[in-house]
Amino acid sequence: MENNAHPRMDRENRAKQFMPFDALKGFREALADKERPIVPKKELSEERKAELDSKLRKIHQLDTITAEYFQDGVYLQVTGEVSGIDEISRVLKIAGMGIPIDDISDLH
Repeated sequence: MENNAHPRMDRENRAKQFMPFDALKGFREALADKERPIVPKKELSEERKAELDSKLRKIHQLDTITAEYFQDGVYLQVTGEVSGIDEISRVLKIAGMGIPIDDISDLH
């Protein structure tokens, strides 16, 4: 005699019950961030600053560029369309984000 107290579970749902349980959601990601090597921000020479300033002056709205910038102890790159340059707050607006001009280390 077969006991049908519980309906038969399909294979996908049965496999899910054996997956590891992450009691502290986001904890592993936070640990990975802490393990990431922190690099100091590069101090740019006056010549390099002048070169970047010249490149910034040639950028127009809707240009597609790649900007390398410093954020939270790492250098990141973003490529996208320029939506503007706010000269008062010194922010380059690209790919839907604002990058402080003083944190930019390279432009392509």
